[in-house]
Formats: sequence, C-alpha cells, structure tokens
Amino acid sequence: MLARMLAVGGVSVVFTSVVIAAVVTTVTVASHTPTAAPSAGSGSAPSQEAVSDIPPTMLVLYQRAATACPGLDWSVLAGIGEVETDHGRSTLPGVSSGENFAGAAGPMQFLAPTFDSVASRHPMPADGASPPSRYNPADAVYAAAYYLCDSGAPGDVYSAIFSYNHADWYVKEVLDQATAYRSQAPTGTGDCGSVRGTDRASLVLAFACSQLGQPYVWGGDGPQVNGGWDCSGLTKAAYAAVGLSLPRTAADQYHAGPVIPESALRAGDLVFYGTADNIHHVGLYLGGGKIVNAPTFDVPVQVQDLHYSGDDYFGATSPLTVPNAASGDPAQ
Repeated sequence: MLARMLAVGGVSVVFTSVVIAAVVTTVTVASHTPTAAPSAGSGSAPSQEAVSDIPPTMLVLYQRAATACPGLDWSVLAGIGEVETDHGRSTLPGVSSGENFAGAAGPMQFLAPTFDSVASRHPMPADGASPPSRYNPADAVYAAAYYLCDSGAPGDVYSAIFSYNHADWYVKEVLDQATAYRSQAPTGTGDCGSVRGTDRASLVLAFACSQLGQPYVWGGDGPQVNGGWDCSGLTKAAYAAVGLSLPRTAADQYHAGPVIPESALRAGDLVFYGTADNIHHVGLYLGGGKIVNAPTFDVPVQVQDLHYSGDDYFGATSPLTVPNAASGDPAQ
C-alpha cells in the first residue's frame, strides 16, 4: 500500500507494505500496548507547527475527514499525509500521477485494490472525484480515515497505523508527527494552548481556538454553513458561544462597543483594524500581544501578532464588560 525510502549505509533501501487484499484484515501487533487515539478527538486544536506546515486546504480536509471515524484525531491523518508525501507536495513518482515502483499512488499512497475496496464500502466525500480517485485529496484522505477505522482506530490507533504500513518505525514516525501537529500543554499567555477556565472570556477564546486551521471564506459563518469563516463571522460565533449576540460586520461590532484603550486590553476583547470610515478587520485578543483571527483569503484561522509591520490597528472594544442582561452582574 505504501512505500518509504530508508538510507542504510549509504544505500537506498525500499520498504513496502503489502496490503493488497480486497477486504481489510485486522493486524495484530504483539509488541505494543494498544494505543488509543488522542482524547481530544477529531476537533483537537492544531499547533502552530501544524498551521505553518500543512497547506490550509489539507489541514481542513484532515479535520473534516477524521469525523468519518468517530474518535480518530485529525492529526493522525495529517501525520500519515506528512510522512507519505509531505501533504501531497512531494514530486516523487506516484504522488500526483503515475505510481511508485510498488503501485502506490496519490497523496495518501494507496494501492489501487485497497483504495477501490475502501471506496466501494464507504460513502466518499461530495467534493471528491467521480468516480473516486486515489489522486484526489478529498477521496484519498477520507479513504485513509475509513481504512484506519476498519483496522481498529480509534480504539487501537497503533495497530491501525501498522496495518497501513507494516513497520514499527513507521507507526512511531506518524505518531510523533501527529503529536507535533496537536496543540500541546499551555505555553503561556497569548497561546491558544493556554486557554483554560470556565469564565466567559475563556469560553469565547476556546471556541475561536477550536477553529484554528479552518479556511477563510468571505461572509463565512463556519465550516458547517458555508465552508469557513471571515473575521467578523468568527468573532460573532465565538461570542454567541456564551450567549452574547454581536452585530455581523467588523464595523458594526466596533460601534456596538464599549470602546476601550489599547492599554486596557484583556483576553477575550475585540481588536479592530482600518480607519474610522473603513473598519475592515476584527480579531480576538488572546493576551501577550497575540490575537486569534480569520485573516484574509487563502489564510486559515490562526494566531498572529496584535501589531505587525504596516498594520492599521484602529481600536478595541470589550463586549464582555457590559453587564450580563440576565443577572445584572458584570460578565467577567
């Protein structure tokens, strides 16, 4: 199913798995303790390495396809995609066309009989090829998710990956890469990994951080609505997560106030860019001089600096400091 090149004593040695059966078989690995998928499930937040390394369309695709195997973390698919073909960017034979010497092809390196078997037994994505193709990224990633699920994931993700390519070194490499792609332990203020707590600011930021890697879509109200977010769609949805309704556009959100000076910024506040006549962008302040936002076309939701060279920072508001209408108490 897959091929990898190993350098041994200066000689290239090819390791090829031989998963060619039309029906997926369960592989038993005696030398490990069953490894469950990451507890965060398919929605775990991408790390900064993931956001910077994985092409935005592929990052979203890994996250979406993981839902085809409930409980499978998207990062496992991303780990396979990186190890196999650098997320489809490799120029080696059998990635974008043709086959490698073992017959593997496409961004997830399927043998034709294995891919055809998976595609015949599972619903393939609507945005895939017709008929399904192992060269089509959506078809390939969804097929990988189904294959892993059929092979024991998420209950024993180790065995599932081992069935994908029969080598312990391969499993370790995929799992190590998957770990690097997931947001890890808190690294301090200004990092999505540091967002904790049940106060409203933390919940607002937790929602926004859960959308890291989602694509920018003009007028976007989320991946389930129209495929992604625009800047004010993300902030509106993040505040809606705590029951607070914001206007839809960045300019209207700013004018809804209350306006605060930059020196008073706290985590969860809104920051705006533009001019008095054209407020064109809004993000959520994370703290530590960082924001989480949906930046612009072809740039996914990500963490960025509040200030950058040439920025047109305009001002900030703190909607969460408005008294809670239900209780009469301050929101924070």
